[in-house]
Amino acid sequence: MFDVECSLFDVRLGTGLYPMNTEKTMKRLMHQGNFLMTCCAGLLGSALAAERVSFHVAPQGDDAGPGSAEQPFATLERARDAVRAAKSAGPLTGGAEVVLHAGRYTPRAKFAFSAADSGLAGAPVVYTAAPGAEVSIHGARVLPPAAFKALDDAALRARLEPAAQDQVLCADLNALGVPKTPAPKDSFRMPFPLPELFFNGHRMTLARWPNEGWATIKKIMAPGTMRNNGSVSDSADPNKPRPKENLGGVFTYEGDRPARWNPAQGLWLHGFWCFDWYEDVIRVATIDPVKHEIALKVAHTYGVRAGNPSPRRWRAVNVFEELDLPGEYYIDREKGRLFFWPPAKLEGARIALATREEPLLVLEGAAHLVLRGLTFEETQGVALQVHNCRQVSIEGCCFRNIRKQAMHMDGGASNRIFACDIHDTGTGGIHLGGGDRKTLTPGGHVVENTHIWNFSMHQLTYASALHLAGVGNVARHNLIHDAPHQAISVSGNDHVFEYNVVHDVCVSSDDAAAFYKGRNPSCRGNVLRYNYWYAIGSPRGHGNAAVYFDDGDGGDTVFGNVFYRCGDPGKGAFGTVFSHGGHGNLAENNIFIDCKRALGSAPWNDKRWMDFIAAPLWQTRLLKEVDITQAPYTNHYPELIGFMQPQPGAVRDNIARRNLLVRCGELKSGRWDTICANYVTSADPGFVNDAAHDFRLKPDAAVFAWIPGFKPLPVEKMGLYPVQVGVRQDAAGKH
Repeated sequence: MFDVECSLFDVRLGTGLYPMNTEKTMKRLMHQGNFLMTCCAGLLGSALAAERVSFHVAPQGDDAGPGSAEQPFATLERARDAVRAAKSAGPLTGGAEVVLHAGRYTPRAKFAFSAADSGLAGAPVVYTAAPGAEVSIHGARVLPPAAFKALDDAALRARLEPAAQDQVLCADLNALGVPKTPAPKDSFRMPFPLPELFFNGHRMTLARWPNEGWATIKKIMAPGTMRNNGSVSDSADPNKPRPKENLGGVFTYEGDRPARWNPAQGLWLHGFWCFDWYEDVIRVATIDPVKHEIALKVAHTYGVRAGNPSPRRWRAVNVFEELDLPGEYYIDREKGRLFFWPPAKLEGARIALATREEPLLVLEGAAHLVLRGLTFEETQGVALQVHNCRQVSIEGCCFRNIRKQAMHMDGGASNRIFACDIHDTGTGGIHLGGGDRKTLTPGGHVVENTHIWNFSMHQLTYASALHLAGVGNVARHNLIHDAPHQAISVSGNDHVFEYNVVHDVCVSSDDAAAFYKGRNPSCRGNVLRYNYWYAIGSPRGHGNAAVYFDDGDGGDTVFGNVFYRCGDPGKGAFGTVFSHGGHGNLAENNIFIDCKRALGSAPWNDKRWMDFIAAPLWQTRLLKEVDITQAPYTNHYPELIGFMQPQPGAVRDNIARRNLLVRCGELKSGRWDTICANYVTSADPGFVNDAAHDFRLKPDAAVFAWIPGFKPLPVEKMGLYPVQVGVRQDAAGKH
């Protein structure tokens, strides 16, 4: 059983596929914190019979006081130390509770919870928001409205659009004590390495052009140095000699806008320079306004090339001359000045500049500790780092306006993220890693009933809402949506992704999928079951999918999912469930509705298999990081016996059986064994309400006669669910 006993809530977000209002629910969770602690005490009997140690914290408190409700502490650090002092007198068999009252808290540098801050099984240490309180833990400096002055420099005003000249204000960051940030590199991945600005809780935009969407390259004049051609075989050999030159690409542009910019002052372009599955930022060397030509200062990994048939996209970022809309800002790093066009009156507004790079909170080696009902926001790094912890629970928390990830959880065992909201993050949502891949020992971490959206605001590719790593971790009953690229990425073994709803992702990228896993056949045994996927992908060059097993991956199962309008074949072999090069994946008992191609495969021939097995990438991953030729791998995955000695002419199929295809364009491409009872129809198979997208099956649905052995799908259980007060949650998620 999971040893965080007081994780009880009233209503989470709603049922099935139709969630309730997130903000309203979060507030309700916060209101219930202390009440539920009291309820739990009675339920748990003797384990909590001893008196609970309790401390209170409020922004207006005093660390010299007793930490009572009437005389609270002022800081988290003081409360943490008070719990430690109480533990020194003997085990806290009744647990401990730190109640944070309404307001904003900025933890001191390198603040962490360690093993010294652990609770006991059945008696955790709980840090919780007070009933009805909105508690913010943030990493920003509040800038006084009076610090912003009208722009009276005639030369600067002349560089702005006429409409902006009287609207843009300037604040002296040096006078405000904001430290100078390091100079941006010549090439990097977003986010742009400057502090983020927030106005009344909303992220402002670095001045850019164009304001919406992208400019496109008119003509590529020179690709520059190409260190990787983007092919599978090239990427599989990190030891391959690469060019030492560092020549930037050259291209021409449409229109006259770039003539306004001055590369000598520092100018960076963010773009999809070769492929629509990878974007980054490169500094400009020169602009020739006569030729309408831009030369980049350094090379791009893949060169400036038309790797996709769609036009190459780019935009200029942090350009003073492009500060032309309310809500935009520009930072002159050298002179320490912030230029800002406020979206509303400054009087009474909260203007916050995020400056903290380190995590807001770090949990290192702690156990039986709970964070509940807290909001983490306005910071430059990862908000919460959890390392080598056991039975730690993050409950009912909100993570928003984070420049990087919300949470990075790695190592340890049996930790839980439950009923949280994560949105408006820059480089992803949750990294969930645990377990030992050499021994295939599971980590047992769970992320459950959590809502994640708008999770790749800065890094537009490979910034997943959820990354599962290690062995034996679980994601269930979550709602994930709205991203330009992938939603879930996986590395590792025996993970379970179940009862989730994923929609509106991969909306502006290519050669991508909502769920992606690739290039390591030792990572297998993963199960995707009982999930609802819809509105996945966009029509581009290579194609995209809902589920993508890439570059030789195999040994995973896709069972009992609903796929509605997912994927696009592009000009290749893509399908809604797609395998590139791999084999031994199973797609069973799924429903595909209005999908252009249900199953896709781009198989590898014998030579390609032999080349890839001999390449350094797989030699390292399959024989050194783990050894798939020995136990426990050969015991746990008997299909790996002989994997490193592939036989010529071997059958390398994926298996599809008992799947239902409704109004789909094609069944498959490539190597899918579809002999076993897959059924294609344009008729209603017996949905409760096809027109309303209610894809539950009636008890007498025709599909049960069409496909013998087809099992009904628990559609009503997919997605977020309500939790009743007094119902205890365990590590298996039973409720």
